[in-house]
Amino acid sequence: MIAAMGVLPNLINRWNQDNGRMIALQALVSRRGGTISAVAKFLRFVIQLAVMGTVAFLAVQQEITPGAMIASSIIMGHALAPVEQAIGAWKGMIAARDAYNRLKTLAGIGVRGADGTELPPPKGRLTAENVTFGVPGRTEPIISGVSFALQPGEALGLIGPSAAGKTTLARLLVGSWAPTSGHVRLDGVDMTGWRDADRLAYIGYLPQDVELLGGTVKENIARMGEAEDAQVIEAAQLADVREMILGLSEGYETQIGEAGGVLSGGQRQRFALARALFGTPKLLVLDEPNASLDRLGEQALLDTIDEMRRRGVTIVVIAHRPSMLEHVDKILVLREGKVDLYGPRDEVLAKLMGNQSAPGPAAPEQVGQSTQALGGRGAVATEEGVS
Repeated sequence: MIAAMGVLPNLINRWNQDNGRMIALQALVSRRGGTISAVAKFLRFVIQLAVMGTVAFLAVQQEITPGAMIASSIIMGHALAPVEQAIGAWKGMIAARDAYNRLKTLAGIGVRGADGTELPPPKGRLTAENVTFGVPGRTEPIISGVSFALQPGEALGLIGPSAAGKTTLARLLVGSWAPTSGHVRLDGVDMTGWRDADRLAYIGYLPQDVELLGGTVKENIARMGEAEDAQVIEAAQLADVREMILGLSEGYETQIGEAGGVLSGGQRQRFALARALFGTPKLLVLDEPNASLDRLGEQALLDTIDEMRRRGVTIVVIAHRPSMLEHVDKILVLREGKVDLYGPRDEVLAKLMGNQSAPGPAAPEQVGQSTQALGGRGAVATEEGVS
């Protein structure tokens, strides 16, 4: 989520602010402690030197014994103790200097997407060109040769059995991961080439595992950045969560806890949807957005998808429930990382339903395949009469 929507600079700024306050308090404590320590050492040195001078004077006057001279040398040793301590701490000073140099080097490493040419706002034309993605240690790629194209305002339903690569493809579509080969482009620009500032403005992503961050409801919807109240309220209204937020103890300023721990699963998913709708997104990728929703929440989600389509936003929805497929223009069936079926919704659904009803010995196997393609819910699709 952080990489997909360019939230990293905002998180870095928030960390810098918190770290700056900590450093300021630490510096204040160090100054006070250093002052007290310096005064104490100064007084100790003055006393030691005064004693040593007195002993030397008395020795010259032959008023003390040689044993007093030995005592004076011990006093001198104590007087030199701070110097010895400084020599002993030299190794720590060298280590601190090296650590400082490493931090400077690390701070100079550019954040992916932080710089680059400012591009014009995209219209939402999404293309996948022979996209392949593999990981070391695995013989077969997770995604293999996936290609499709969506025009602004079109919605794609991405379905398939478990472990077909749907979530991996979603991460590739938002630029969170880079393909091993092939390209994913938004208005002709490779997804990994968009700046973080552009991702904040034009890309919305709802991951399968909802990832909220410690802070308030408002901060999470605003993607941890500074935003006007009107923008946050508009995103909440689009996701139909305004009443839910106002019902919380402190409304938009309610602290949700680490990872949204004080919220229910449905609340986290709907707040994450509002975060994905924040700003002026031109591309929305929703990974099983209704997994934790009840009937009312799912209807609100479907209304939101229809509204964003009317606004010309390109949408990719990973779905298992047949009701989601009624609100898309195209369907892509992914199986073992490859495109099994792709085309207009009605044509793909007709082929899936035709496989289920095909006569002959092959029918049972075909039914199983169609059921898997619909995420294990092919029978439900038939009963509900999805068209």
